[in-house]
Amino acid sequence: MFWKNKKINEFSSEEWESLCDGCGKCCLVKLEDPDTFEVAYTACACSLLDIEKVKCKQYSSRFLVVPECLKITPENINSLEYLPSTCAYKLVSKGKDLPEWHHLVSGDTELVHSLGKSVMDWCVPVENVPEDDWVDLIVDIED
Repeated sequence: MFWKNKKINEFSSEEWESLCDGCGKCCLVKLEDPDTFEVAYTACACSLLDIEKVKCKQYSSRFLVVPECLKITPENINSLEYLPSTCAYKLVSKGKDLPEWHHLVSGDTELVHSLGKSVMDWCVPVENVPEDDWVDLIVDIED
């Protein structure tokens, strides 16, 4: 339970990475309203997301392949308001506990999927959807 005993800037890179619950929500295409700056998630997944596994196909080189991919770090987590309320990075940075379904609590990396907390089974590859249709695929990602 390192996330309860350390400050986020004290986490090793392995500890920080292990916080990811594997939901895939940060890999969804997001649309920002130019007037209100509100961010809406779409059901369109990044071209690098393996939808069946909810894993990045090229995790180590993702920034080269998808330049707009954003690395979530202890330094920027508090400025990433668009992340879902269930995001473990966000929860831990705010001093909150991880949900019971999180793999670090439950010991089960598949629970996030079987409980419907991930994008598995409902997102679509972005390359299958014309950009003009993205707005028609806006989804509510909060539980």
